[in-house]
Amino acid sequence: MILIRKKTAGKNLFPFMLVWLIFLLPDHAVFAAKSLTLPAKIWGICFGNSPRFNGLRFNIIDEKIEVINGINITLWKSRDKKISGTVNGLSLGVIPYAAELKGIQIGLLGSGAGDRVIGLNLGGLGMGAGESVIGLNLGGLGMGAGENVIGLNFGGLGMGAGENVIGLNFGGLGVGAGEKVMGITIAGLGAGAGEKLIGLTICGLGAGAPTVVGLTIAGLGVGGNRITGVSLALGTIHIAEDGVYRGLAVSAFNYIKGTMKGVAIGIVNYAYRLKGLQIGLVNIVRDNPRGRVILPIINFNF
Repeated sequence: MILIRKKTAGKNLFPFMLVWLIFLLPDHAVFAAKSLTLPAKIWGICFGNSPRFNGLRFNIIDEKIEVINGINITLWKSRDKKISGTVNGLSLGVIPYAAELKGIQIGLLGSGAGDRVIGLNLGGLGMGAGESVIGLNLGGLGMGAGENVIGLNFGGLGMGAGENVIGLNFGGLGVGAGEKVMGITIAGLGAGAGEKLIGLTICGLGAGAPTVVGLTIAGLGVGGNRITGVSLALGTIHIAEDGVYRGLAVSAFNYIKGTMKGVAIGIVNYAYRLKGLQIGLVNIVRDNPRGRVILPIINFNF
């Protein structure tokens, strides 16, 4: 009975010893052998750098891959100068990386793609893509994309995109985009966009863009050239020279260096031109008729 048990144990240990042997081989030996696939060349279980495979695949570093479908477990990111290949399915590793990652991506340190990351994307420290990050996106410290970040987007410290950030956007410190930030945006310190900030925006300190549309709440201030909607700030709401504010502005100091169309409520309200009401301790409308340039409590022009 003892002999039978020993033989059985040896048979059970053989597959595990084979797996560990492959992972312990130096890089050049693994790449030289390329891959061990069972039971077929392009499907089943793969150990090594098979460029095309369907099934369960284990590798140390993915290089020059084409298409991987299934579960891809990779220890480290590719060393290729030109990142290639698409992984569809579940990508696991320290830093899952390819030209495109589609499905579920979980990286101990981070995950990313030369082009696009699409799906459920989790990076322990951070994540990013050369073009777009789309889906449920979580970067422990931060995330970014050369073009767009779209979906439910969470960056522990911050997040940003070269073009647009769209969806539910949370940045521990900040959220920003070269063109538009749209949706529900919550930032510990500030949120900004090169063109438009649209939706519900809540910031610990400030929010700003050339065009701001929606409900904007900031601890310190809100600023832009054109603001439409409702803005609430403890400090200042500021419109640049020749700009326009349309809606309701509530802050300690509403500083409209252009036209105010709506209602401004504050301790001090200033506007060059007014089409509406100012309510506050001091209300200044530079373009009003003499006698109504500076008024306490209420100033108006229609």
